[in-house]
Amino acid sequence: MKLWSGDEELYALARKELFTAVVGDIMDTLGLQRQFLPPQVRPLRPDMVLVGRVMTVLEADVLTDQSAEFHAGPLARPFGLMLAALDDLKPGEVYLSSGAAGAYALWGELMTTRALKLGAAGAVLNGYLRDTKGILKLKFPCFSHGSYAQDQGPRGKVLDYRVPLDVGGVRIAPGDIVFGDVDGVCLVPRAAEKDVFAKALEKVRGEKKVRKAIENGMSASEAFARYGIL
Repeated sequence: MKLWSGDEELYALARKELFTAVVGDIMDTLGLQRQFLPPQVRPLRPDMVLVGRVMTVLEADVLTDQSAEFHAGPLARPFGLMLAALDDLKPGEVYLSSGAAGAYALWGELMTTRALKLGAAGAVLNGYLRDTKGILKLKFPCFSHGSYAQDQGPRGKVLDYRVPLDVGGVRIAPGDIVFGDVDGVCLVPRAAEKDVFAKALEKVRGEKKVRKAIENGMSASEAFARYGIL
């Protein structure tokens, strides 16, 4: 039985029925055991949920704010390719930035405003963001290490986008599905997404039966023996 037709129906099902723990559990059973971003990547607000296809963004620290000192390429531009990456966001995509080690913000309110206009689904930063109050007013799902006002302008530049990334041992390809909630952010590889989400929906629906059985007095041992879920 087909559970969804197209990305929008899948995302709606994920928001309504799923959570990162169950999706992660299913990926474990499929041998995909390094799919969660570092635990420092947290939602800006606990009730934020994010799901969409990844647009990867490669950021790097720089040692100068004088773009003229660089001869050519992304380093010769203010912010590198950040503005080009932002403007290339497609509806339903998630801006995911990583690669920088410095303490500065990779995302802010004006970037959020542009991303919303383009129909993007959220932003994930393996680093910091700023303009917290403005982003919260816009109700745009953002996940990061936290808020920090220091600007990336003289400190970091985007080198490339829509390229493979490795974030804390998680291999990420453009177009993979990113799913985030209060318990973390996981990446579902495109090649496995149908199996992962179908099995996750099956498990979460089974868990409801287990919860009801336990509420009615069944022991945890008996519930696990009968349903294989706990």
